Amino acid sequence: MRDFLSEGDDDAVDSEIDLTPMLDVVFIMLIFFIVTASFVKEAGFDVNRPPQSNQPPKKDEVKNILVSIAADGQLFINRRPVDAGALTANIKRLHAENPKGAVVIQAEDDSANERLITVMDAARKAGVYNVSIASN
Repeated sequence: MRDFLSEGDDDAVDSEIDLTPMLDVVFIMLIFFIVTASFVKEAGFDVNRPPQSNQPPKKDEVKNILVSIAADGQLFINRRPVDAGALTANIKRLHAENPKGAVVIQAEDDSANERLITVMDAARKAGVYNVSIASN
């Protein structure tokens, strides 16, 4: 720089870069990104989970009758094995204990459709018309 100064000027002029405009631009960009990021809505859905409780179910609570069909054709009512001939009587007894409960049939993928129809017929004979089929 001294080469460009006049010879009579003894004081050296220090040249400095003014960073104020650059800092202004950076802060304005920062404010812009903060404001726009708060309006971004993420895709998804809300899940309403039931409250956890370790208490036993209430006596007036509706309990469904779960009928499971194994791949080999064996029948289970509420995870207890049952004979196909006693299926109607067992469903009728469990439905009498809890008239608001439904029969839920859960069949394995390899089970025969004939067993599913047998369970549905037994539920109808027992007087239960609220029958659902669940998947594994």
